Amino acid sequence: MSPARLRPRVHGPLDALRESRDAVLAALKERDLAPRVALRSSERMAEVPDASVHLVVTSPPYPLIEMWDAQLAEQTGVPTASEEGFAASHALLSRVWAECARALAPGGILAVNVGDATRKVGGDFRCMMNHAQVARDCEALGLQSLVPILWKKPTNKPNAFLGSGFLPTNAYVTLDCEFILLFRKGGARAFAPKDPLRYASQFSKAERDAWFSQVWDVRGASQDDARTAPFPPEIPYRLVRMLSCLGDTVLDPFAGTGTTLWVARALGRRAVGYEINPDLGLEKRVPRDAPDPAQVLAALEAHYARTGGAVERPNEAAERFLAAVA
Repeated sequence: MSPARLRPRVHGPLDALRESRDAVLAALKERDLAPRVALRSSERMAEVPDASVHLVVTSPPYPLIEMWDAQLAEQTGVPTASEEGFAASHALLSRVWAECARALAPGGILAVNVGDATRKVGGDFRCMMNHAQVARDCEALGLQSLVPILWKKPTNKPNAFLGSGFLPTNAYVTLDCEFILLFRKGGARAFAPKDPLRYASQFSKAERDAWFSQVWDVRGASQDDARTAPFPPEIPYRLVRMLSCLGDTVLDPFAGTGTTLWVARALGRRAVGYEINPDLGLEKRVPRDAPDPAQVLAALEAHYARTGGAVERPNEAAERFLAAVA
């Protein structure tokens, strides 16, 4: 018999949900999906057991970005606008990556949204490669790099430039992309044959083609607090759908205002978050009760019944899930 005939047939998201609804609902009801939030540093996440997390989705403070200078300097004791500050800030982040690696289950994925920094360091204009340092640090922990995503963030100022304008050679390329770095703990994740939660978590061909393209064109979220740079719900929505299954545990060690946690909960995952700044109101923003599995499955069915598997405009699906799952 050919390998193709040995594989369970993937009917499509709506058919899979309808055909296995009872089994999926029963499996989800057995899971503890109540979100967990801790208001302290994620350099030590004692509440998170080893190998218990299936996906980490996070956006840490970017070293040498001015809005995070004070926070990182306070945590590291080193002024940030320097080579020493860059190294000290990444040493702090690396301690969090080590905790994430400990917490990840075999085959689990760490997704880190991080941008590079352009500013003067030592009197010279520099691009400080935050994404490269995060990659080096995560690989040093034994995590395997996967193909990263380039998040191109449309701006209202398309003609913005740095440097000498129209005169060579001292004009600089505009920094308008961020990286979503992907790392895996060991080889591909193993599943029980015909795992109902996995097959009920499938996405459509159109979604696969859009989400697994390396360049994402998604407008950034508006900044409503000077201490955060929130990403739009579309980013965690895609990552959670792509890289985890219903009933999985999703961790955000730099939870901020809770976007990742809101989205993960609405998608039927257990959301766990850490945030060092209590003034951001994370505890009040993220519902503390578990989502209703029936509501989650109903929202998924409604999504595919409405779209037929087509890709909606960024954030539309995520916002509908947030509204549908109380």
